[in-house]
Amino acid sequence: MTTTLRRLVEMLSAGFSNQHQAFENPPLYAHILVAFRPVPQLGEGALLLEQSYAFAPNQPYRIRILRAEAAPDGSVRIDNHALVEEKRFWGAVEDPQRMATIQSADLRLLKGCSYVVRQQGEGFVGEVEPGCGCLVERKGSVAYLVSSFELDPSEMRTIDRGHDPETHQQLWGSLAGPFEFQRIHDYSAEIPSDWFTA
Repeated sequence: MTTTLRRLVEMLSAGFSNQHQAFENPPLYAHILVAFRPVPQLGEGALLLEQSYAFAPNQPYRIRILRAEAAPDGSVRIDNHALVEEKRFWGAVEDPQRMATIQSADLRLLKGCSYVVRQQGEGFVGEVEPGCGCLVERKGSVAYLVSSFELDPSEMRTIDRGHDPETHQQLWGSLAGPFEFQRIHDYSAEIPSDWFTA
């Protein structure tokens, strides 16, 4: 794993909350919890992502396996995988025994939904690969995802928006600017040491 990739995985391996933002402006921002935790059995760079409303932390509305890897051109990508029968794994980010049961056969690559990541300052920025190919179903309609994040040692900012595949009109997502998440847990000590061997 390259030094850049290692720093990205270490910085992502954390829990985040936008409590401050949500309490300051509740009409525009729900209180959301996001956690990324290393999944050793899935190999180098694999992280379990759970994103949930704070009032229902064990019922994530987004659960994914992310795999961060160096691309041949030297850039960094984060591939997005759905979990088959995902409800089996709800809450696994806080339950190491259940997380240990996730296997490669449980993953389904989400085509067109990889993030292209680059360094910026002390952190990283990333966005879904171009091409309008990351299709997601929400509230009974299909949209393509436009998503980006900024990550630094203390916080993460994200924007997720869904657009109509034909008209490109925004159907859902942030209207008031990015969600601003503060780091509240650090899981980087759980990264297997052999992930960083040459």
